[in-house]
Amino acid sequence: MAKVGVLPLVQNETIKILKKRRFLVVLLILLVLIPIFTYAQMKVSQNNRKQFGTDDWHKIIQQQITDSQNRLGSARVPEEWKRMIKVQVLQLQYYLDRDVDPSSPNAVTFTREFMENAVTLFIPLMVMIIGSDLVSSEHSNGTIKLLLSRPVQRWKVLLSKLLALTLFVSLIVVCTAAMSYLISGLVFGYGGWTMPVFTGFQINGSDVDFKYVKAIDQWLYLLMELGLVWLSAFVVACMALMISVLVRSTAAGMGIMLATLITGSILSNMASSWESAKYLFMLNLELTNYLSGSLPPIPGMTLGFSLTVLLVWTAGAIITSFWVFTKKDVLN
Repeated sequence: MAKVGVLPLVQNETIKILKKRRFLVVLLILLVLIPIFTYAQMKVSQNNRKQFGTDDWHKIIQQQITDSQNRLGSARVPEEWKRMIKVQVLQLQYYLDRDVDPSSPNAVTFTREFMENAVTLFIPLMVMIIGSDLVSSEHSNGTIKLLLSRPVQRWKVLLSKLLALTLFVSLIVVCTAAMSYLISGLVFGYGGWTMPVFTGFQINGSDVDFKYVKAIDQWLYLLMELGLVWLSAFVVACMALMISVLVRSTAAGMGIMLATLITGSILSNMASSWESAKYLFMLNLELTNYLSGSLPPIPGMTLGFSLTVLLVWTAGAIITSFWVFTKKDVLN
């Protein structure tokens, strides 16, 4: 019997994913939610103009700095939030001193901020929709026996699923960014590609080191950000694939991934005193924070540390998936 190559298997897996219409569901979700977020951002801009009585962004930023400094004097504000506020104040002042609007109303800025906020929960949930049943659905539908009766090695079958999943991870990230830009541009305009954005902020406790800060064009910043978002989404995809191999029920697999992602979102706001939590992959998904200079969930975390943790988890998920899939009696 002739050996079956990986490429035809990838094509077959891609067709199966498209036939399930999960990717269409993802596109519809984006098509519904992005206009809502765009409208919300527009209302925020309008409320700022009403509140501060001006369209001058300099005065708006200065007032935000003043309000934040007043909050620092309140005994009701937790110390963790105070550290975050201090960092934000220093960064806003840095932008103000250099006459750069950090939230200029345009489609590129909206896309950049949307992708930064979507990296930990929104995009991982979109990826989970695609990847949570790649293997478990084969058991549910009874097609696993037909699939493995072909003259193909099991590792090739799983590799084809992983490659097809990687393709759809890329499509989800690209489609999210493209739709954010196209839809928000109807409201804010399609400019902002060459607007300067500062990166390289080094966070030391509640202080910011500006030694390595440099201005880059926003298109380059957005490209770097999309690379980090894709990496986080790929990690989630590998974890979803592993759960799909380990758990034969699609509903159970989706429940496990959903609980994991929500737990990570909650812990990112609560785990500063639990230092060991920094080794959980969920707390390291916010890679874009290192690009923008936001405070990490746990003090001491760096981009290199988070990349290492994610690499270890990803390698572990892939190895576990292939070992279980090739050794487990999947025909019963």
